Amino acid sequence: MKRAYIFPGQGSQFSGMGKELYETSAAAKNIFDKANEIAGFRITDIMFSGTDEELKQTKVTQPAIFIHSCAVVTSLGENFKPDMVAGHSLGEFSSLVANKTLSFEDGLKLVMERAMAMQQACEMQSSTMAAILGLDDAVVESICSEVNDVVVCANYNCPGQLVISGTTEGVKTACEKLTAAGARRALLLPVGGAFHSPLMEPARHRLEAAIKNTKFNTPVCPVYQNVDAMPHSNPDEIKENLILQLTAPVRWTQSVLQMVKDGAGEFVEAGPGKVLQGLVKKIHKEAVVMSA
Repeated sequence: MKRAYIFPGQGSQFSGMGKELYETSAAAKNIFDKANEIAGFRITDIMFSGTDEELKQTKVTQPAIFIHSCAVVTSLGENFKPDMVAGHSLGEFSSLVANKTLSFEDGLKLVMERAMAMQQACEMQSSTMAAILGLDDAVVESICSEVNDVVVCANYNCPGQLVISGTTEGVKTACEKLTAAGARRALLLPVGGAFHSPLMEPARHRLEAAIKNTKFNTPVCPVYQNVDAMPHSNPDEIKENLILQLTAPVRWTQSVLQMVKDGAGEFVEAGPGKVLQGLVKKIHKEAVVMSA
C-alpha cells in the first residue's frame, strides 16, 4: 500500500498552530526561526498567540499554513517517506518543498509573493466564493455557465461539495439558481476574493515572473497537481502547472481518485487541521487517513 502525504490550504489556520512543534522538535524550531528571518517579521508570534483576526491577514494566513506544514515534515526526519504528495491550492507549495522540488526558503518566498499578488487582485474588483452542497458537479458547472457575470467552479472538494468563485454579483446570482435547482446549501464564504477564477489573472502574471526565476529540482516522488490531477516529476511541467493554478480550478476529488488508482491507500495530512482527511474519506471510503 502506497502512502500519500497531503497538504492543506487556506482556511486551516488556528491560533496556537505550530507552538507545540516549536517547543518539542529542534528541527521544526529551526524552520520556524528561519521563517521569521525570511518573512522580515515574527510571523511565529501571530501563529502561536495571535487572534483569529490577525491570522486572517493575507500576508500571514498563507505563509503560516505553509510554514506549519513544512515544520511538520521536517520534524518527521527519516520517518518521512512519501510515495506521492499533493496539496490543496496553497498546499501544493508545501507539497513541493516536501518532495524536494523547492527549497523551504524559495517556497516561502513564492508563497509570500502569491499572498500579496492575490490580495492585490482581490482589491481590483468586488468578488467572492461560495460552497455548494448536494448537487452533481455537472449541474453546478452548467448553471455557472448560464450566469452573465464571471462565475466558475473553483474547488472540486469531494462529491457533492464544490466551491464556486467569481464577481460578487455573479456568485450571488449563481447561488440563487443553484438553490432553486436543489442545492442543499449555497453558502457565501468569508473570503475577500475570487480565488481560482479568471479574476486572478493579474495575480497569475505577477506570480509567473517569480516562479520562472526560482530553481525547481527533480522531486523525490511525484506531485499530483491541482490543475490536471495527474502525477508530475518534470520540474518544467511542475512550474507550468503551478503558474496555471491561480486561475484554474483545484481538482481535489480527481487528484485523490488518481492517487488511489496509482496505489495510494494511506493519506497522511501534514499541517494544521484535518480538513483534507475528511474530504479523502468522502472521496474514497476505504482510504486510511491520519495526521502526520
